[in-house]
Parts: sequence; C-alpha cells; structure tokens
Amino acid sequence: MKKYLILITLIAIVVAGCRSSKTAVTETAEPDLSPPETANPALPPAVTEEAQDHVWDFRDATTWILGDFSPARFLDPPHSEWYAAGFEGYVPDPSIMEELKQTDISDYSITIVLGTWCPDSRREVPRFMKMAHLWGFPEDRIRFLGTDINKMAPLEDFPALGIERVPTFIFYKNNSEAGRIIEVPVTSLEQDTRDILKRK
Repeated sequence: MKKYLILITLIAIVVAGCRSSKTAVTETAEPDLSPPETANPALPPAVTEEAQDHVWDFRDATTWILGDFSPARFLDPPHSEWYAAGFEGYVPDPSIMEELKQTDISDYSITIVLGTWCPDSRREVPRFMKMAHLWGFPEDRIRFLGTDINKMAPLEDFPALGIERVPTFIFYKNNSEAGRIIEVPVTSLEQDTRDILKRK
C-alpha cells in the first residue's frame, strides 16, 4: 500500500512539473513568435511583454545611467519597474508634508546623486521624488547625477561634490550647500528634509 501511495505521489509531481515547464516555455517563447513589425509603437517600453519578462541585473554596466540626466529616464526599462513601485508605494508623513508646504522654497535647489546599480538608490530616490511631488518642489530645480559603481560620474565638476555614498541628496539655498541626506535618512526623507530647511 505504501509503495502504491509513493508511486502515485511521484507521478503527480512529475505531471505537475511538466505542466509548469510547458507553461514557462510557452510564456517565454511568445514574444519571440511575434515579428517586430506587429509590435504596437504606441505602447511605452515599460509595458511590453519583453520588458515585463526580463530579469535585469543592475550590476551590469549597460543598465547604468551616468552623468546629468532627466528624470524621464526613470520611465524607461529597466528602471521603470523599480521607480514606479517605489514612487507609488511611499506614503510620507502628512503632518511633516504640511510643514514642508508652508516653507518658502524659492531659493532652494536639490542635487540627487545616485547609482542605478545601487539598491539604496533604487529604494530612496523614488520615495524622495514622491515626497517632492506632494511637496510641490519644482522638478526643474532638481538635478540628477548618475554614477558608476566607483561612485564617479563623467562630469568635470563632479569631484567637487565629495560623494562617498549614494544616494546623496544635496540641498542648496542661494547656490550654497544647506545640508545633505546621505544614503539613508536619519529619520525619514521628509523629516530630514524639513530639518535641513529649518537650519538656514
């Protein structure tokens, strides 16, 4: 009787395993069966099946964003998935956000130095941008600088920033540095931001 139960269990496992394999092969093969001409050019790259099925290795230098760049780059694969998830998932403290909204930011600008290869950057930058969006901080006064794995960027003025860890959020008031959030916030992004703005 025990042999019979063991045999039935093994057959069930093999059959289930084959079904999973066939499904995986079919799903992986589908994008290859469609000729490029049939792709819908109206769909952004972030929603194509190929982008959804691809597993990205952010240590691969071909995925890195280097130097000055527009935040629109976050909307392209491979960055769109982590950026959207981080942005949508973050809920800043409403009371601190109200304080930030009362602050005069007309003299402020922010430089964000990040590495798209860095898990801390991929976690904190979308959260910061969600906070900045809710705060109403103008995106055109935020500079984005991408670094390589050695925390260097191909810009002449980059060494003067003294970047040791990423992400680094540098706050400027009238073009003079007012403070930094380095790698991870001490309390939260919004509270650390508020504390920096209160110093000046």
